[in-house]
Amino acid sequence: MSSIFDKVQPAVKKETRRVVMITAVGLVLMWILFAGLHFAMPDKVPLDYTVFLGGIGGGLIAVLNFFLMGLAVQKAASATDEGTARMKLKASYSQRFLMMMLWVIAAIVAPCFHFVAGIAPLLFPGTGIKIVGIFHKQN
Repeated sequence: MSSIFDKVQPAVKKETRRVVMITAVGLVLMWILFAGLHFAMPDKVPLDYTVFLGGIGGGLIAVLNFFLMGLAVQKAASATDEGTARMKLKASYSQRFLMMMLWVIAAIVAPCFHFVAGIAPLLFPGTGIKIVGIFHKQN
């Protein structure tokens, strides 16, 4: 039986694993920050299930966004002409942007998510990749 991951190129798998690790580290740091702020200002900053649920949801959406971007680039690279590749990337961007905006709305509206904890993880992959790039120069 064939899996969806059988057609994924090794580079996409490797970078997605890296983004999972970066996002996980970002989530732990965010939760530590929430804990510190909660103990300093318990009436203003919560530390309950909404913070953890928002973080997990936002982290999953962030990793899924990166993985889908990798798949789109993989498909565009295998396209026969530039116009088709451009359309595939444009469609992927629009769909992924819609997915993230729906998540942002859900994180703000749904009472089971803390909105900051739900939205902040969307920034972790890009920020983490830049930080790793600064400290890990490959020659």
